[in-house]
Formats: sequence, C-alpha cells, structure tokens
Amino acid sequence: MSTEVVIIIVGAILVLLAIGDSIKPLGLLNAKLRIPLGAIGILLIIYGGYSYGSIHLQGQIEQVAVGKKSPIQYPIEKVQVISPVAGDSVKCRILTMGVYPNSHDKDIWVLLKPSNNKYYPQSDHTNTSYKRDGEWQVITRFGGDKGESYDIIVYETDSIASQFFSKTIQDWKDALLYPGLEFEELPEGAKEVDRLAVYLKNGCRGVF
Repeated sequence: MSTEVVIIIVGAILVLLAIGDSIKPLGLLNAKLRIPLGAIGILLIIYGGYSYGSIHLQGQIEQVAVGKKSPIQYPIEKVQVISPVAGDSVKCRILTMGVYPNSHDKDIWVLLKPSNNKYYPQSDHTNTSYKRDGEWQVITRFGGDKGESYDIIVYETDSIASQFFSKTIQDWKDALLYPGLEFEELPEGAKEVDRLAVYLKNGCRGVF
C-alpha cells in the first residue's frame, strides 16, 4: 500500500470520527477538537488524492525516442520493421515501429534478446503492439550496459501465444523479477517475421 493511500485512509478516519462524534456524541473527542480534526482529515484526503494522481499520471507518460527509419519495401506483403534500423545505436526507451499488409490478422509482438540469450517480450499499456491503418508500434525498453548488443525480434502470434506473453509480463511485474524466457519456452503460436541487431547508446541498467 502506497504512502498516498495511507494518508487518504487516515484523513477519512479523522473526518468520520469528527462527523460521527458530532452527530452522536460518544465522548471520544473533545467538542473543541472536532472541527480541527475534521479539517485536518479533509486536508489529508485532498493532499493524498492529489499526490496519488500526480505520481500515477507521471508514471503512465513515457518519453520515448524514435530512431532512424528505413524505407518501406513495397508492395507490403509481410510485417516489416522500419525503425530502428539495423546496426543503429539506441536509447534506453525507444519506439519500435513498422508496417503490415492489409490482410494481416495476427497480433504483433517485439521481443528483445540481449547478450544473455534470453527473450524479453515488450509491451505498452495494450500489451500487444498497437496496430492501425497498416502501421504498428510498441514501446521497447532496454536494460543493459552501454555498447551491449541486442536483437530486436518481431513475431506474429495467435491468441494463445499473445495470452502467454501477456501473462508472462504480468507475472514478472507482480514478482518484480524479469528472468527472461529461454528459446524453448517461446509458444508454438509465435512465428518470427523480422529481426535486426542494435546496440545501446547509453548504459540502461537499473533505469526502469
């Protein structure tokens, strides 16, 4: 439970005590203390609510970098990555984006493969990559050392594979532990459609 929630609860208790004792005197509070305690309770609720909203709003707004873009290969017959480009140096949080053919009905997932050879599915608040009007994108977060090489691997998945990746991400978040996936753990419904190698422009370990 966060500090902000505790402040809100304490404020609510003070307000309820002040109101309750004024309606039906129980002898718990001195009459002169009811108004100050009630006022303090209201201030705590306002402060806690404001702090909670501000902190969580800021946590949802991610500043992402957009790297170099490669030209789209026409006609678009498969899922393509157009940013970043192979061999580019990338920041700790980037937007991986691309295009897909109009007939494409699969989900698109980006997995990172750092030097430890584990696989890390990437997501924003929708989990799967955002798709619209033939374009897709997903926030991609790196956590390695400066100069470390990463494979950005794009998969198209069926619903079962998507559920597996979504559950994996949620389980890691709940445990605050991100061990990565072995190749053998990748679901059968995930098919690799593109891959490129990049390296880190800055040290990103412990950033997120």
